[in-house]
Amino acid sequence: MAQEHVQTEVQTAAQRLPRHVAIIMDGNGRWANARGLPRSLGHREGVKAVRRVVEACVNLHIETLTLFAFSSENWRRPRQEVGLLMDLFVRTLKKEVNRLDRNGVRMRFIGDRSAFDQRLQSLMTAAEEQTGTNDQLNLVIAVNYGGRWDVTQATRRLAQRVENGELRADDIDAGLIESELCSADLPEPDLFIRTGGEQRISNYLIWQLAYTELYFTDLLWPSFDDTALQQALTFFASRQRRFGRTGDQVEQAGSA
Repeated sequence: MAQEHVQTEVQTAAQRLPRHVAIIMDGNGRWANARGLPRSLGHREGVKAVRRVVEACVNLHIETLTLFAFSSENWRRPRQEVGLLMDLFVRTLKKEVNRLDRNGVRMRFIGDRSAFDQRLQSLMTAAEEQTGTNDQLNLVIAVNYGGRWDVTQATRRLAQRVENGELRADDIDAGLIESELCSADLPEPDLFIRTGGEQRISNYLIWQLAYTELYFTDLLWPSFDDTALQQALTFFASRQRRFGRTGDQVEQAGSA
């Protein structure tokens, strides 16, 4: 019922639904600590929240959902927690990929995979291959990802092309840089959501978020549900996205 309510509320302004939603899923550990539970249980509950949001995005016909699952800075966490996260990642991939495939979800992973063991790398590749022709939702999982890393590896590739004589330095513009980013074939995020009360982007998609609407909520990620998603989408629908133009220009274009 809650999912139907979300869909009904937003259908009245369907043209204002975001094509691409990017989320930082913050607060799993704090959710568990507040209940006197191990942090690992918070991460498991966070997986359930992922499932809810993915299903909602499929039902709402949102094109792309990008989730920040593990940042390049998360390696600094206690070794035991990192190990638990890796184990959970493996179990979740094995458990969820068939469900996602049946529901037309295409999976892909962005970030530096080289730090992961071969088993996990193979699972990611297999999930991408199994779901590669699906078209109901692009589910992008950012793992060992950092926005600065993304821009750095893009510029290195362009520098190599200059060194090889394929490009001149003067040829490099924003479009060329974007073409070398991990998300080159995806629309830029329209709506960014961060749970857990923090109000920063934490090295997440730093190039791609240049014109994204930013939405912050105090809800901890395991508590994020259909109602919380509706609130974020309602916020997005209320925003006037000007992209450098005046409000009058946007309104005139909308009425044309």
